[in-house]
Amino acid sequence: MLLALDTATKTVGIAVHDGTQVLGECVWRSQGHHSRELAPEVAMMLRRVGVEAAALSALAVSLGPGSFNGLRIGMALAKGIALAHNLPLVGIPTHDILARNQPRRETALVIVIEAGRGRVAALWYKWGRAGWKGVGQPERLTWDELLARLDRPVYLCGEIDPEQRRALAGDRRVALAPPAECIRRPGFLAEMAWERLKGGKRPDAATLAPMYLRTRDEAAR
Repeated sequence: MLLALDTATKTVGIAVHDGTQVLGECVWRSQGHHSRELAPEVAMMLRRVGVEAAALSALAVSLGPGSFNGLRIGMALAKGIALAHNLPLVGIPTHDILARNQPRRETALVIVIEAGRGRVAALWYKWGRAGWKGVGQPERLTWDELLARLDRPVYLCGEIDPEQRRALAGDRRVALAPPAECIRRPGFLAEMAWERLKGGKRPDAATLAPMYLRTRDEAAR
């Protein structure tokens, strides 16, 4: 039994997966109250599906990038449960969770998540034998900077607010994913974690750390 937690941004998700199916899944838009909301929601989810914390065999968590507080809160709870029960904890990059449920397309895929102050963390993907694979590292960009990078059509998916959707509606370089496809589902996070665990290597919860975005100046140092 695996518990998956995604608190990387204001979109928060929890799922319970038994290795063959998703037993329960919950996604909501938090207003920055992760610390108050997460633990009670996890307890409620476990009650709904009839699973005790002691019955868990593994955990998964969104690794980042994302907000500092969001990642810290999710990681702290996941580590606390994992260390208390001596369970493996699998970290999955935030963008990869959303890429997981995107079908193959002829154009490149660009996934964006909130990065604060009018910016997004953008990552380009290309299709390969194993599905979508990220190219390079996530970059913190303004929308203008992101659009300036587009020299060919792309499929854009992720956290795109209504105002930005309206602004992009007439841009022929951009095909926008519908809102329902832009939600990071924790059920996919759970499935990706199970696949990692089937590889045979047990991840160490104590050494797992969040991935934070760095500015270009910081990256150059």
